[in-house]
Amino acid sequence: MAGSAPTASFASFSQYESSLRPPGGGTSGVSNNAGRVDPDQIPSVVTVRELHQRYYDTHLYPTLERMCAPAAPTDFCAVDQGGSNPKFGRPTLANVPATADLLATTHLPLGLLLQPLARLREDEHSVPVLDFGDLGPPRCARCRAYINPFMQFADGGLKLICNMCRYANTVSGDYYAPLDASGRRIDRDSRPELNLGTVEFNVPKQFWKTEPEPMRYIFVIDVSADAVNRSLPHLTAQAIRRALYGDSGLPAGCKVAIITYDRTIHFYNLNSKLTQAQMMVMSEVDDAFIPLMEGLFVDPEDSRMIIEDLLDRLEVLFEDLKVPEPAFGAVVDIAFKALQATGGKVIATLSALPTWGPGHLVFRDDPRSYHTEKERSLFTTDLPYYKTWGHKFAEAGIGMDVFVLPTTYCDLAAFGAMCELTGGELYFYQNFAPARDGRRMMTEFTTAVTRETGYMGQFKVRCSNGLQVSRYYGNFYHSRPAADLDLGTIDEHKSIVAMFKHDGKLDPKFDAHFQSALLYTTKDGQRRVRCHNFVAGVTQQIKEVVKFCDEEAVVAVIAREAVGKMTTDQLKDIRAGITDKCVHILASYRKYGAAMSSPGQLILPEALKELAVFVLGLIKSKALRGTNVNSDVRVFSASLLKSMPIDDISLYLYPRIFGLHNLEPTDGYVDDATGRFKMPRCVRASLSRFDEGGAYIVDNGQTCYLWIHRRANPNLLRDLFGVDKLEAMDAYMNELPAEVDTPLAIQARNILTYIAQRRNSKAMSVQLARQELDGAEYEVASMMVEDRNSDAMNYVDYLCQIHKNIQLVNAQ
Repeated sequence: MAGSAPTASFASFSQYESSLRPPGGGTSGVSNNAGRVDPDQIPSVVTVRELHQRYYDTHLYPTLERMCAPAAPTDFCAVDQGGSNPKFGRPTLANVPATADLLATTHLPLGLLLQPLARLREDEHSVPVLDFGDLGPPRCARCRAYINPFMQFADGGLKLICNMCRYANTVSGDYYAPLDASGRRIDRDSRPELNLGTVEFNVPKQFWKTEPEPMRYIFVIDVSADAVNRSLPHLTAQAIRRALYGDSGLPAGCKVAIITYDRTIHFYNLNSKLTQAQMMVMSEVDDAFIPLMEGLFVDPEDSRMIIEDLLDRLEVLFEDLKVPEPAFGAVVDIAFKALQATGGKVIATLSALPTWGPGHLVFRDDPRSYHTEKERSLFTTDLPYYKTWGHKFAEAGIGMDVFVLPTTYCDLAAFGAMCELTGGELYFYQNFAPARDGRRMMTEFTTAVTRETGYMGQFKVRCSNGLQVSRYYGNFYHSRPAADLDLGTIDEHKSIVAMFKHDGKLDPKFDAHFQSALLYTTKDGQRRVRCHNFVAGVTQQIKEVVKFCDEEAVVAVIAREAVGKMTTDQLKDIRAGITDKCVHILASYRKYGAAMSSPGQLILPEALKELAVFVLGLIKSKALRGTNVNSDVRVFSASLLKSMPIDDISLYLYPRIFGLHNLEPTDGYVDDATGRFKMPRCVRASLSRFDEGGAYIVDNGQTCYLWIHRRANPNLLRDLFGVDKLEAMDAYMNELPAEVDTPLAIQARNILTYIAQRRNSKAMSVQLARQELDGAEYEVASMMVEDRNSDAMNYVDYLCQIHKNIQLVNAQ
């Protein structure tokens, strides 16, 4: 098994980490000598990531050991010991404060970051699917928690003690088994639900909304003038072909429909008995209806000839029409009517501001309102149309992804609410250029179709007595506070945060337990509940709370709280609030956990030593930064932060950067000793760390830039790109040229392929950022978190400000 090579040196990551740092009681100190801080001595995200990867290359992660989860971008293998894999969920605190007052004193958030359908490594234990027949899985009669490894059996196996509410349930005759001398069920080892933290249950009819069936997809293609002028129908047709007939494809029984639209809506009869698809045009978009009962949804294999013929002809059908003003709102209405009885998925493209028909929008982006009270109105909308449809979609089990490919403002805040409320995803390609961005768009479209996805979902998190769920963050519809979340769809790349508060006092003698339950229908039409179980200690000591704090999960919660305020607070106040939150967390630790330290030293708890730089990255993110940013760009960045997985959040706030000009001979190949792919050493996010004449990959998990110094060596350019000077390179290149077969080019392509295989929903596409030649170099400069940019301090100055503010807080 990869990652399981034994080691005699260290029994746990904490011991390994401790051996590499000077003694300090779990703290790191940053000295301020004569007003100067050495940039090389301040905490480094790069160092921590490499430390974790090096350890987990040769160690497994045991889920019930009291140790923090690996750094989010780490490639690791977890062993499910009864607690769920960190890929499925990460609590912010592995030691929960016993009281609300103690939690408030720490200023840390108590939450659980969940990714219910996360993809596992091939060498990890797959999620077992269990069937308990018509009775369904055993549950607590009081709190309705599902059976899990932390429930205890008593009275010879006749009673089941719930780990959430401590209620003693009577075990049904069908589930009874006697206990052995140690009090364990004699069949425990053969029951996955009593051994594994994550299991799925097939559920009986009482869990059904409608008869489960394989998922239905509607592909909605913009064929208005702007789309046709940039060949978007052709790109979308290629993406649909790849999704339906590529290596992955759809499960048997899934059905698809294709609709195109401009000012009118075009339906296609794809019945396999036809020789060619039949088009029907709906011109009355204000009162649209579905004009055909049969042939709209078809099996993609049975109708493959008809579908492929239509995809071949799609662009030609509209190349002479070029009707402006897409009627996107009318298509939303039609998609609901087509799927309301069955649920399913809508994947749409949009090229311009939808200014025609129901739900039409007007241009309202005004740079004069930036940094004023009026700016926040750009991040929401008074138009109820799309929010109302979002509620209806979610309740009917329909999700919506929208690929927005504009050349100008589109008002993402208005129709983007559809994606958020339905559990879907918004894809935004600012200033879309087909030559540069087309490959990326097609790959992401294919991923949206083929990735693991459930529909008609409901989601709930339960927790131990003494705690209660206070709120959720993510893409869903929550009709009322006590209700389950409605998820039109949910896929493997979506995360949801559950926040908790105390409604009583926790007993330190007992652990705190958390369970998430996702009820959903799989793509192949099975109705299931997926359960994840997590356990945390309970403590009355602040140092113990902080010691087992998950830094990146804390940052993810802070990010969601921050972007959630964009419609009510000014951005400058949100940024100040983020810094204030960081200061109070660190000041609390300084006061209660490291009071004897020198006042001239910034003391950072080991578990939170990179908190400041992650917070600085959040302040500099496109959603919140202080410079002028187009409102669509801010809204899209906020939508990412609301739902992206934790590894994506980590990279988005602090990118991965490495040089291609100084690769080691072993980089880009599998290490024979560990069986792991050898990645190059990364550098810190500062242009001052870049070598003159170098070439660097700058990847934030969403976009990948290739930055090349203006005085790059011609030999380097020939080895990587087959050209002698920067000006000879294709400005719209999106991958390294395959025809160059030098050793360096092969290494670089191997590395990019490896990163692409581990990507989440966003495709790996390289955008050129040649110094003094490409506008993208300014994007790269803004991603340098440790530099002064985006109207914010550099990392050293920010740490000094944090230290000063901590002293002020503790002096009060």
